[in-house]
Amino acid sequence: MHYGPLMIDLEGTTLNPKERALLQHPAVGGVILFTRNYIDKASLKALVVEIRTVANKPILIAVDHEGGRVWRFHKDFTKLPAARRYGQEFKEDPEAAKKFAQNAGWVMAAELLDCEIDLSLAPVLDLDKGVSAVIGDRAFERDPKIVSQLAKAFIDGMNSVGMQATGKHFPGHGSCAPDSHFSEAIDDRTLDEMLNEDLIPFKELSASLGAVMPSHVVYPKVDSVPAGYSKRWLQDILRKQLGFNGAIISDCLSMKGAAIGGDFVVRARMALDAGCEMVILCQQERSLMQWVLDNLDRETSAESHQRLSRLVGNFQNEKRKLKRPVLVES
Repeated sequence: MHYGPLMIDLEGTTLNPKERALLQHPAVGGVILFTRNYIDKASLKALVVEIRTVANKPILIAVDHEGGRVWRFHKDFTKLPAARRYGQEFKEDPEAAKKFAQNAGWVMAAELLDCEIDLSLAPVLDLDKGVSAVIGDRAFERDPKIVSQLAKAFIDGMNSVGMQATGKHFPGHGSCAPDSHFSEAIDDRTLDEMLNEDLIPFKELSASLGAVMPSHVVYPKVDSVPAGYSKRWLQDILRKQLGFNGAIISDCLSMKGAAIGGDFVVRARMALDAGCEMVILCQQERSLMQWVLDNLDRETSAESHQRLSRLVGNFQNEKRKLKRPVLVES
């Protein structure tokens, strides 16, 4: 059985009847968790078991656990600093900063894998241009070469305990001031300008990333639609030019920047047709989610299924049981 192409959210800490039906729909292939789904580690583990039991099929469970302000589970989890902290450390001691980032990736991944969560949607590869408030301290640094080094260390830490990494937000949200969660976002730079800046981390880390999440930003000098709907960005540039062969997972289709696509069925179709393996839809009524699922009419290809399968967490990795690495105080 192939992964369904839609990743959904949940309303609480246990499944309600409508969500049980949603999880059993063949088009659902993933669940993304938020703070509202969390009480403590024991209840989280119980929810994960409930999800997998009810779904009774291949399903990816993910969460945004970057560190800093994007951190969904608090009690019982080590709180990691925002990515900017590693960039600040890099200026003083590059090797110590990279070790710090690697250890943080280890801890973050190990704690989530212990709850049988497959994937943290991290790290952010955007550049800290001092322009985008929604990115801000979620970015490692302004210099793309430093971003590549710190992100590679963080990814190495994740990989060492059995978790794949998701680089976001391709091809770069750091030069765009509007927050695509709440408004349309446009970046007027040319492709050549971006190849010399924002795209460097995505290119240098293409072999290290299990997945990439495209932005809902429009880059009109490259294509007229947001990157997540663009074959030009996802197929011609990300796949062919940068050599990425992992999974492409859309950012949430409920975001304002994604509204250019039309209703949610059209948005999902556009993202999947552009090259996404899986699309995220959350913060919507359960009945609307059911309508989207019933009208999506898209199936996951064998190639996309293989890419998504590589994102499954290694819950048996013995390195998770080793003594945790030392973290610099956040």
